[in-house]
Amino acid sequence: MKNPWMDEALALAREGAGRSSPNPTVGAILVKGGEVVGRGYHVHAQVKHAEMVALDEAGLRARGATLYITLEPCSHHGRTPPCADALVQAGIERVVAAMEDPNPAVAGQGFRRLQEAGIAVEIASDYAEDAAALNEAFLHAMKTGRPLVTLKAALTLDGKIAAPEDNSGWITSERARAHVQQIRHGSDAILTGIGTVLSDDCLLTDRTGLERSRPLLRIVADSTLRLPLDSRIVTSARGDLAVLTTSAASADRRRALEQRGIPVLVFDGANGRTDLAKLPEYLASEQYRSLMIESGSKLNWAVLEAGIADKIFFYYAPKILGGLHSLPVAGGTGRQRRTDAIQLNRVKLHAIPPDEFAVEAYLEK
Repeated sequence: MKNPWMDEALALAREGAGRSSPNPTVGAILVKGGEVVGRGYHVHAQVKHAEMVALDEAGLRARGATLYITLEPCSHHGRTPPCADALVQAGIERVVAAMEDPNPAVAGQGFRRLQEAGIAVEIASDYAEDAAALNEAFLHAMKTGRPLVTLKAALTLDGKIAAPEDNSGWITSERARAHVQQIRHGSDAILTGIGTVLSDDCLLTDRTGLERSRPLLRIVADSTLRLPLDSRIVTSARGDLAVLTTSAASADRRRALEQRGIPVLVFDGANGRTDLAKLPEYLASEQYRSLMIESGSKLNWAVLEAGIADKIFFYYAPKILGGLHSLPVAGGTGRQRRTDAIQLNRVKLHAIPPDEFAVEAYLEK
């Protein structure tokens, strides 16, 4: 059953997209006598949680009001005191929340604190799916202890990402590429391979122009440190670039990058390659909730083979390259038998008018 106040709370929460990490995105509405008396959404830089912003706006009008919120109020001391306690002190009469907070530090305790104080608590289950989608990366990180990893690619209808010769121009339209920028904006980090940097001299920046809670961390996988010091990604680095390499890489090259303030992460793996499985562990330790991968055929397969990808977002253009030398979305050795194919589920199709579409799906673990 639809509720206009919950709809507005969700709309408010979306205002915090890209601005709340590592915290969840939350929207809150305080309603009294059929009138909104307070609104709020969480922005990490401003510290206060959504319900606290709404309480500040409402002032004394909060007493006897109903709070509509997209996520369970917190019950623990973090950067701020417990929001559940503040709601009790403000005299809130009823709380309607879209879902329980999966953070082990909360996980139902906020609801219990409210109920113990005599506040009615209701779960708006019709909104749980939408609320969860807003905080997909946060929920994933709370449940697994690692960031959500999304493999993105732009493909022709026959699954190619690059031609064997001239690769000027784009596979997908400007509209599709704008959608990619929205996903970048919602991501904490982005990974590419040295091959992509050498061929495209890419920047990998968030080009939406929208406010972020922290810079998008750009990461280059480069086993032998071939990354040019005059490349755009290096010269533009302002504490937002890291390089993955191995102990076999040149010590001089490593020092040159580190002298420019670029951390070099040594993750030794098999066959002289970087161990990609260590990257999510590192990002989790730094409270990065999401990683987007935009790379070439070899690294795409390495990511899939390492099992670190959680989902894909593939953009398809109405084009066919054909041939045996155009690069597929995932190269490498691949799987040798159809029965060993990597399986995906929860497949969604997104139309991109007039003639493109995207496939969003999750890898079976």
